[in-house]
Amino acid sequence: MTELQRQRLVVTRTLPKASQARLDKGFEGIDVVQWKEDCAIPRPEFLKMAKGADGILCLLTDKIDAEVLDAAGPQLKVVSTMSVGYDHVNVPDLEARKVALGITPGVLTEATADTTLLLVLAAARRLREGVDAVIEGKWGTWSPTWLLGSQLTDKTVGIVGLGRIGVAVAKRLRAFGIGKILYQGTRRKEETEKEVGGKVEFVEIEKLLKESDVICVCCALTDKTKNMFDYNAFSKMKDTVVFVNTARGGIVDQDGLIHALKEGKLGSVGLDVTVPEPLPQDSELLSFPNCIVLPHIGSGTLETRTAMSEIAIENVLSGMKGERLPFPHNA
Repeated sequence: MTELQRQRLVVTRTLPKASQARLDKGFEGIDVVQWKEDCAIPRPEFLKMAKGADGILCLLTDKIDAEVLDAAGPQLKVVSTMSVGYDHVNVPDLEARKVALGITPGVLTEATADTTLLLVLAAARRLREGVDAVIEGKWGTWSPTWLLGSQLTDKTVGIVGLGRIGVAVAKRLRAFGIGKILYQGTRRKEETEKEVGGKVEFVEIEKLLKESDVICVCCALTDKTKNMFDYNAFSKMKDTVVFVNTARGGIVDQDGLIHALKEGKLGSVGLDVTVPEPLPQDSELLSFPNCIVLPHIGSGTLETRTAMSEIAIENVLSGMKGERLPFPHNA
């Protein structure tokens, strides 16, 4: 292959160790250009680096739109995002240019479900308040009425989005002796109900909001789900509800959430995703003792992030060869 025939692969972040070693070793006929600073690539730098790219391996922090595609040029064949969600990608812009889009489905299911359960338990048992009490010297003698949370036994759990992650969350919650599961989505999934086992019911969102003791958001961010949890939705929930979101921050209207928390309409809240990310330190959301916020670590295990980066590499290499992607967004 001559120098003129070499392809250019742009990678917007350092990857986990094993995958980074593959990039550092290189690929035949491909020049790898990578942003290696420990932060999201600045937009001007991304546009500059994208010039002449045949493939782009990006993260969910990188907005992929017409501006990026124009900067890359007409030879761009594929964009591979190291994520399941692709709301940061303007799909019509890619389709108009016949640029393939790869995602990393399946591999982050277990880790994200673990984080969801972690937040359910932490919020229900007032973990943040307990830890703060120890650190701030407020831990007194044992009291039968201090820091009482709620347990999951016989509770009704609402799951919005009974896909891979929603199912994994449901199965984990079964071990805690919950009463029943209500779920909401685009359609009823009878086979999935059997897989989850126990009492599982497909319901309208109104019923789920009103009857659930715990609500887990596990759906994708779409035009339909954007800001679906607003002040009006929170007002319909039980004032003891445990509300957890590990999907996308944009599914929740944060101003509405803050309003509801101020008025005591929610029992406790656990969030792994916010708008924006990172959440500013002066965000009012952080002032509520019954609200736990994590820094988007749902898939944050070495095993999962390595699997994600390996899939992202295979997607981008396949696309640059003109082959079908192993994991296209529209599979």
